[in-house]
Amino acid sequence: MAYIPRLKKEYRERVIQTLRDEYGYNNVMEVPRLEKIVVSRGVGDAVSDRKLIDHAVDELSIITGQKAVSTISKKDVAAFKLRKGMPIGAKVTLRGERMYEFLDRLVTTALPRVRDFQGIRSTGFDGRGNYNLGVTEQIIFPEINIDKINRINGMDITFVTSANTDKEAQSLLAELGLPFKRN
Repeated sequence: MAYIPRLKKEYRERVIQTLRDEYGYNNVMEVPRLEKIVVSRGVGDAVSDRKLIDHAVDELSIITGQKAVSTISKKDVAAFKLRKGMPIGAKVTLRGERMYEFLDRLVTTALPRVRDFQGIRSTGFDGRGNYNLGVTEQIIFPEINIDKINRINGMDITFVTSANTDKEAQSLLAELGLPFKRN
């Protein structure tokens, strides 16, 4: 028997039925699901020091367990001394098993390590059922050794769902364990 991540198993056994009862879906395929998680980091100082991109790629690879890729600029911006094709960030797109494993680690170990954590805001939805979360420090992840980092940087985490509305997406993510603030 193959390994199934804890949150994937919980989604199949509990979350689908809970969302069907809450929204009255007739078919299991109508129930929203988490399609992918994109973890990205912009490195603005990479214009002057290209090694910062390598550090960002390495850290995202360690955090997510999947090889990160560097992102390149699409156009020239003279004010930032930026040329088209220069590396300016790093990103990882997680799907399937690794996506559920990352979400499980984020909810159970990383977010509780945030100082004065009260929950995440529910204002990060985009109107199409996707949620964006900003993390200010990469050291909340236990995979990062604080002695080996050269500077503290944040990152953006985007949860892409198949939900049609923000309310459905928030219900899905709350059922999967994201701790939203109570209003």
